[in-house]
Amino acid sequence: MASFILLATLIALLAVATLLRPLWRGARGLALGVGVVVLASTALLYRLVGTPQALDAAATRAPASLDEAIAQLEQALQADPRQVEGWRLLAAAYQRQDQPAKARDAYARAVALLPDDAGLLAEAAQARALAHPTRLFDGEAVSLLERALVAEPAHQRARWFLGIAQRQAGRHAEAAATWEPLLAQVDAGTTASLRKEIDAARADAGLPPLTEAPTAMPATGLTVRVTLHPELAARVR
Repeated sequence: MASFILLATLIALLAVATLLRPLWRGARGLALGVGVVVLASTALLYRLVGTPQALDAAATRAPASLDEAIAQLEQALQADPRQVEGWRLLAAAYQRQDQPAKARDAYARAVALLPDDAGLLAEAAQARALAHPTRLFDGEAVSLLERALVAEPAHQRARWFLGIAQRQAGRHAEAAATWEPLLAQVDAGTTASLRKEIDAARADAGLPPLTEAPTAMPATGLTVRVTLHPELAARVR
């Protein structure tokens, strides 16, 4: 860093000296004054808009551990807190470190910057539940999930979490109704377990289990023509 600054200063001095050479013989005082002003202005401008910390090898090298990565992220977000993905990454790192309260708060910062992203809203709601002493989706988490489904009605995680929150609140019929649209979205291997959860919620609400949806025969688009041998045709109507 120091060597770079020294080299940059020498280059700036040479450039200023070349530009002010015509003034040197007749007006040395004026030339020196102009040179000092130009150099000072250049240094101040770089200090204001430049990124001298980017030249520091310690600041640009890859982190060697999760703790170091978190420290770098925290430093970057302190300098520029408008980075949505930075807060999202920091929240995920806090979760890896089993710091659910910090993860919850980091997700809240991300949501404040990007309030209509369904995936981010679902992650923030889950983080609130993980930070709760009894793993409860509180009122704020439910609000986040409802906003996620307004933004993206087919978002599976948000719909699943909202159903869990409704079950936790004893609203079993609502939970079953929230989960039912998922049956058309999940794969065949998940359908059976999902139906069990829905039927359990309906049973707790005093409702009968879901009826099996009729399975339509797939249209093949194949036309078949059957003909009989003349001797056989004579024997049948």
